[in-house]
Amino acid sequence: MKVQHKLLVANWKMNGSAALVATMSDTLAVNSLTGVDVVICPPLTLLHSFAAKRNFKLGAQNVSQHQAGAYTGEISAAQLLEAEVSYVIIGHSERRELYSETDELIAAKVNTAVQAGLTPILCIGETIQQRQQEKTEQVLAQQLDAVYASQPELLAKSVIAYEPIWAIGTGESASPEQAQATHAFIRAHLAQLDSIAATEIKLLYGGSVNGENCSALFAQPDINGALVGGASLKAAEFAQICSSAQE
Repeated sequence: MKVQHKLLVANWKMNGSAALVATMSDTLAVNSLTGVDVVICPPLTLLHSFAAKRNFKLGAQNVSQHQAGAYTGEISAAQLLEAEVSYVIIGHSERRELYSETDELIAAKVNTAVQAGLTPILCIGETIQQRQQEKTEQVLAQQLDAVYASQPELLAKSVIAYEPIWAIGTGESASPEQAQATHAFIRAHLAQLDSIAATEIKLLYGGSVNGENCSALFAQPDINGALVGGASLKAAEFAQICSSAQE
């Protein structure tokens, strides 16, 4: 596997304010981010609140599969680019569950993002019931295969975020060993689809990542960063997580 910078993605979800934008920007500005790439994904209304000069990139939490048109409440890839967005989260478990997003729709969104020049952060993960039934690998493979089947080159142009649904916002987290085993499976499955992409693609862990468990997670060979939820709303803790990821 190639040596690569860690990638830290802050998913603010439907949280945040102009005050948090200022605090986070100031906190990250005084922290060295050597050897780590940082992406902040705030609510859309806050994208223009960030200064043009910053030591991190911006991401969005969703994108429409459509280019433009009568789709009230949606946001297009072109509009995200105008807001200086570089990454977009696609297929988050909350979108899959609360908004009934299917594998096919997620694949279409990944394709739209890639064609526009955005980097998709493709989220995959299993429920607690699926894990208890030992279906984790089956579920993850199905979610990856749906994107690959739609356009084989899309996975190579994406970031993959493994988020065990049972660990999101619950305070529970997969152990470093559990997370590594699952990430190793994901990379091995990717190798069956695209051997080159499997060595280069960043695999992120997302599931109650915080300042206490991040170092042990980042020490695992197949974990290349994290998709951080609640802890990314605390500037000091998020900066600590970023520092822990430095090579």
